Amino acid sequence: MIATGKCLCGAVRFRADGVESEHHACHCGMCRRWSGGPLFATAVEGITFEGEANIGRFASSDWAERGFCKTCGTNLFYYFKPADKYIVSVGAFDDPKPFRLVGEIYIDHKPAGYDFAGNLPKQTEAEFLAQFAPPEG
Repeated sequence: MIATGKCLCGAVRFRADGVESEHHACHCGMCRRWSGGPLFATAVEGITFEGEANIGRFASSDWAERGFCKTCGTNLFYYFKPADKYIVSVGAFDDPKPFRLVGEIYIDHKPAGYDFAGNLPKQTEAEFLAQFAPPEG
């Protein structure tokens, strides 16, 4: 899927290719602090930005950056450096209709004050991170 999006003020616009319509809610402490609640985000194969000078990048770890509009503060993406992969905030896309929540990650960090309807697959931090560990042997 190809999709477009922008920040709240329009200083940053983007066009993404290979956009996954399925997305997850991340309950990790950084995502919750950054977004004010769980982060709804989806992977894209490629992305181009207009107004790139307006993008701030915060190195939230040795392996990732979080991108935001320097003018309005909209959180735009999580960039996973080792894989050169952008995970884009679902709320930044122009058309939210194609997106469907399919799971929750870092479920062991979720506060007790909210729950999602349905029986979505859930992964703890350890279960999620194990997917990226090199094979043993």
